[in-house]
Amino acid sequence: MSRRGGPPRDLAGETDLPVLLPAAAALQHRARRERELGAALPRLTWRHGLVLLLGLLVSAGLAQAQAGAAKEPVLEVIVRWLPVLLEGFLFNIVISVLAMAFGTLVGTWLGLMQISLLLPVRAGSWVVTQFFRNAPWLVLLFYCMFLLPFELRILGLTVPFPDWLKATIGLSLPVVANVSEIVRGAVNSIPSGQWEASESLAFNRRQVLWMIILPQCVKRMLPPWMNLYAILTMATVLASVVGVSEMMTQAGRVLAAENRPELLIPIYSFVLLCFFLYCYPIARWTVALERRFQVRL
Repeated sequence: MSRRGGPPRDLAGETDLPVLLPAAAALQHRARRERELGAALPRLTWRHGLVLLLGLLVSAGLAQAQAGAAKEPVLEVIVRWLPVLLEGFLFNIVISVLAMAFGTLVGTWLGLMQISLLLPVRAGSWVVTQFFRNAPWLVLLFYCMFLLPFELRILGLTVPFPDWLKATIGLSLPVVANVSEIVRGAVNSIPSGQWEASESLAFNRRQVLWMIILPQCVKRMLPPWMNLYAILTMATVLASVVGVSEMMTQAGRVLAAENRPELLIPIYSFVLLCFFLYCYPIARWTVALERRFQVRL
């Protein structure tokens, strides 16, 4: 047992605690980087949103000055096309939610396979995890777009396989790998005494995992899981490369329909502002969970 009030030992070496929560480890890494830089690292705050809003207004003013008073005001153009842009942004959200749900479901099982007692299962799941975790997201997206069929035949019926669904599958593959690592790390962070106490009560391995270990892992997995979802949401714009009608694609169509080059920066500034307004609450909630679930040394 450690002495109360004594200095904590170096986490790189021997430690009194058997584990350290992933959130606490991330906070310690951030504190070490801040000490090295001699200043606080930047965090996403509401001021960044004000800067984006100010950038939108300034770019709209400059674009209007460039176009002249004879043309329709830039902000009125954005408001007129607002339903189209927001419809595309809703598509981004739907793709991110579906990809995250599928990735979480499959990634959880893949992460549990990484801690299997069977060597072939453990090795195979590790190879799959590392492959999809380190593969470029855009490459996986292209593979799914061009290798998956355009339609499926089910009981004699021809069912179309839409591009947005292919993009969802392509974006879910790296999510599967990252969720697998989150689950594996969370399970391995549980003190070994939990396993030993469960075995002494005659629980089998499945009961230990589902009734004792995984419930304790939920709060450890939440912050990195939410951070992964925010990253995935911003990565959904990659679907525009393969023609999915999400917000970036719709923004390009708006620019083509208006045929006004000066609208380029205001339109994309509005797109950036929409993503910020959606991802900022997720980022703040993630920080709050990290602080709540960190280990008190």
